[in-house]
Amino acid sequence: MAKDGVKLAYQVSGEGFPLVLLSGQANNHHWWDSVRADFAALYRTITFDYRGTGDSDTPDEPYTTRGFALDVLAVLDALGVERAHVYGTSMGGRVAQWLAADHPERVAALVLGCTSPGGAHGVERSRDVRRALAQPDRAAAERALLELMYTPEWLAAHPGPYHTTGDPGMPAHARRRHFAASAGHDAWDALPRIAAPTLVIHGADDVFNPATNAPLLAGRIPGARPHLIPGARHAYFEEFREVATPAVLDFLNEDLARRHPSGHQR
Repeated sequence: MAKDGVKLAYQVSGEGFPLVLLSGQANNHHWWDSVRADFAALYRTITFDYRGTGDSDTPDEPYTTRGFALDVLAVLDALGVERAHVYGTSMGGRVAQWLAADHPERVAALVLGCTSPGGAHGVERSRDVRRALAQPDRAAAERALLELMYTPEWLAAHPGPYHTTGDPGMPAHARRRHFAASAGHDAWDALPRIAAPTLVIHGADDVFNPATNAPLLAGRIPGARPHLIPGARHAYFEEFREVATPAVLDFLNEDLARRHPSGHQR
C-alpha cells in the first residue's frame, strides 16, 4: 500500500539479488511476460501494477513519474528490500530516473531502456508519429502503435496477443492520468545526481521515443554507458530479446561482481 493509502499490486518471481522491472505508460506488469523468466533465473524479479493499472487502485487524481517512484519505494518497503537493481523501460525508465536520483541508497545498478529525460531537453516523437496515433480510425491507430513497437517482420510472425500496447482493463481517466504523468516528466536537472552504475539501452530505429534520447541520457548521467541495438524499435527488449537480455544481464552481473567478489549475491 502506498503512503496515501492507494493499494498497489506487486508480483515476485525468482531468487537472488532483487531486480525491479518497471513497465511502460498505461501498462501493467504483463509488459514483462515474454522476457521475465530470463531475469528470474538469476534474480528475484519484482514488478508491480502502477496505480491506474492491473490490480492496483485507480484513483482519479494527478499522477506523476516522481509519484510512481514513491510507489516503487512502497513496494520495496513492503517486501523488506533495502537495495535493488532497477530496470525501467519507456515511462518506467522515467520513473527509474527519479528513483535513482532521489533515493540513491535504494538503487544498486540502473538500466534505462527506450526512455527520455523529458522536458525541454528530451527529444519528442515527430508530428507524423503523433498524427498516426491520434487518427480517428482506431484500428489504424492501433496498427500504427504496433508498427512503432515492432518491425513488420516480427508482427507477421507474431500475431499476438501483445502485452506492450496498454492495459485493456484501465479506466479512461487512468489512461489520461498516465499520459499526463509521462508527458510532464522532466528529470534533466536531477540526472547528474544519479550515482548508480547506469546502462542506457535503446532500439536504434525507435521513433516512438526517439533513439536520440539515449546519448542525451548517457551524457547527462555520470559514467553512464549507452547501448543502441541496430534495427530495433520501441519494444526492443521483446523482439530483440536475444541481444537485449544478455546486454542487460552482463551489465548487472558486472555490478554484482564488483560488490561481491566472492560470488555471494544476496
